[in-house]
Amino acid sequence: MGTFEALKTQLEQLDWPNIYMFKFIVPNDNQHLAQVTALFTANSEISYHHSGTGKYVSLSAKEVMLSAEDIIAVYERAAKIPGIISL
Repeated sequence: MGTFEALKTQLEQLDWPNIYMFKFIVPNDNQHLAQVTALFTANSEISYHHSGTGKYVSLSAKEVMLSAEDIIAVYERAAKIPGIISL
C-alpha cells in the first residue's frame, strides 16, 4: 500500500461517508471497459468520454465511499488492469 500513502493521508482528512470521483483512462475495447466498470457498484454515476482518435476512453465514476481505505482498495484493484491510467 506504500504507493497510496499520500492519497490515504489526504483522504483521511475528509468526513465519511463521502462522495468520491474516480478518473481512469483505458484502451477503448470491451474487455478494458468491463474491467474498469466492474470496480464500481450499480449505484455509481459513471460517464465515458472517448479520445479524439478513439483509441482511449476516459471514465469518471462518482460513488459514495465509506472510508479512505475503501477508496484505496478500488485503486489497488484498478492497478491490476493492464493499460489503465489512474488520474
